[in-house]
Amino acid sequence: MFFKVMVLSLLLRRVESSQQEDLSFTYNGFREANISLDGLAQITHNGLLMLTNGTKLQKSHTFYPHPLHFKNLSTGNVFSFSTTFVFAMVSEYPTIGGPGIAFVITPSMKFPGAEAGHYMGLFNATNLGNSSNHVIAVELDSLLNLDFKDIDDNHVGIDINELTSIKSSPTSFFSDQDHQHHNLTLISGQPMQLWVEYNGPQKQLNVTIAPFNVPKPFIPLLSLNLDLARIIIDPMFVGFSSATANVQVNQYVLGWSFRMNGEAGELDLSRLPKLPRRGPKKKTKIVTIGIPVVSCAVLVVAIILVLILFIMRRKKKFAEVLEEWELNYGPHRFKYKDLYIATKGFKDNELLGVGGFGRVYRGVLPTSKQEVAVKRISHDSKQGEREFIAEIVSIGKLRHRNIVTLLGYCRRKGELLLVYDFMPNGSLNKLLYDQSDKTESVVLSWTQRFQIIKNVASALLYLHEEWEQVVIHRDVKSSNVLLDKEMNGRLGDFGLARLYDHGTDPQTTHVVGTLGYLAPEFSRIGKANPSTDVFAFGAFMLEVACGRRPIQIRASEERMVLMDWVLSCWSKGLILETVDPKLGTEYKVEEMEMVLKLGLLCSHSIPVARPPMRQVLRYLEGEVPIPELSSLGLTTNIGGQIFVPSEGSSDVSVWNINPSYMGSEMTLSSSVAESILSGGR
Repeated sequence: MFFKVMVLSLLLRRVESSQQEDLSFTYNGFREANISLDGLAQITHNGLLMLTNGTKLQKSHTFYPHPLHFKNLSTGNVFSFSTTFVFAMVSEYPTIGGPGIAFVITPSMKFPGAEAGHYMGLFNATNLGNSSNHVIAVELDSLLNLDFKDIDDNHVGIDINELTSIKSSPTSFFSDQDHQHHNLTLISGQPMQLWVEYNGPQKQLNVTIAPFNVPKPFIPLLSLNLDLARIIIDPMFVGFSSATANVQVNQYVLGWSFRMNGEAGELDLSRLPKLPRRGPKKKTKIVTIGIPVVSCAVLVVAIILVLILFIMRRKKKFAEVLEEWELNYGPHRFKYKDLYIATKGFKDNELLGVGGFGRVYRGVLPTSKQEVAVKRISHDSKQGEREFIAEIVSIGKLRHRNIVTLLGYCRRKGELLLVYDFMPNGSLNKLLYDQSDKTESVVLSWTQRFQIIKNVASALLYLHEEWEQVVIHRDVKSSNVLLDKEMNGRLGDFGLARLYDHGTDPQTTHVVGTLGYLAPEFSRIGKANPSTDVFAFGAFMLEVACGRRPIQIRASEERMVLMDWVLSCWSKGLILETVDPKLGTEYKVEEMEMVLKLGLLCSHSIPVARPPMRQVLRYLEGEVPIPELSSLGLTTNIGGQIFVPSEGSSDVSVWNINPSYMGSEMTLSSSVAESILSGGR
């Protein structure tokens, strides 16, 4: 009997599941919608779903009342699904938000013990991150909470079982018309549309946002490979959760569509309910009677003149410059006044460093309280204007996790200012060499160094091959690699960068860069290309592994040029003697040997012998083994001699040369250039 009941139960569940495989609903307004409301949630007279109102520290939940089966019973995989909704968030203060709206998939419509405020009515301090929660959420958050590692106070995030997003991004959309990203403000009071789509076979979750009346962009804001089968337990509920804090933020949903195994039906935007009118109603103008017209006019004119003088003086103090090219290339433009306040008037105690092209200050933006780095181009920099424009045009549109993000810029008379993400751990150069200002020396571990090398390689691959144009950095070195709070390396300072279209030949330019990182052919032909960046990256790898600058003037003649010294030690089978002594023996020998050899390979004097960055990254990731250096014609240049290891031993044969300049290219006979090296490590 028990077996029959179990079989019948399974059959009934299979019938119910098959009925829900193509379940869909579309609500153009909620006046007659079949939904479950809890807490502050209510439906207005015109069919608007109002999640929150002026009541503080309260929760709100709205759900489709029937549980949905997301899993295929035969395979256990999660079905594809899609949902879209139009929402609006209105704050009583234009720059201060509150807990946002979360679209949620959850095993229950009830959340016992959940708290309001920044917990968004979903969790409390004791159950955050519990795998037993089985909660999937897409948050629209307008409140910066450092406890949850929020990136800012205006972001979209994907949450699993907690409110620390596994992936998030500042709120923006990619326009299919002008092919640019445009920022959005969640608490603007303007309606926006969000799409959440899961591809079951590909196990990919996409989140896209756009303003009201703008079609769904082709490129999503967030895209994440995630198998939901380990999180979803059948059945599950879909809906919205929200909460209020101490600032009044009214949150509305105008329409909602959902579909299992297909694309959610389009909302009829013309049928969606209207949002409430913002601001107080216009008051009837009261005409004052009995005041002499002439006296009133004189008083008004006097007040206007005083205001004009005040405004003119204030504008002169914070006057800015705007030119036509900025309309095409400029990212977000900051007000000079905001940067002046952020850096406390560019005080010396906020100074982070001084470079060849200006001074860099730490700042805190007055509105968002975001920490930034403000680069102020020096007045006496002859190439300041040109380099400023180069940074605006190039890095202003680059988006990569290992590239320092240019948040915006400002121009004021002769001053040029760039605003970057603040990198709390400073430059790699300082951690490798300069620790005079620290009470305890901080030694980067090999694991951290190896990760930083791979970070920079990933950034260069993006610049050379993956962006819309080829970007040649031309100044890859440790002082231009900054470290974020997780000690990830980010490539910065694009003041010398050059761009050209894929498939075209780069133009000849002035030779610029830093001695020790310059490819030898660059000084001869003056053409920067990806291969010259690869050479600099090779010098950079040796620098990080050995803890020494590429050229060390005060070192012995044998050790003055780092690349030559490492190559000499390799030829003698002693390559590990070049490892930074500060590491001791705390490193993986196979990784260290690979990095040292790869540094030599990338620093090859013949450009075509250097691997492209895609191949370099494959070596670093261990996808393919690095080739034997003995077959690549490597030679050392020490004290005016060429050392070539003999076959089967670490002995060397010697050719005397007379280089005219340290680091310059040497022309060798074909027999030397093509000699086959063997031996060494």
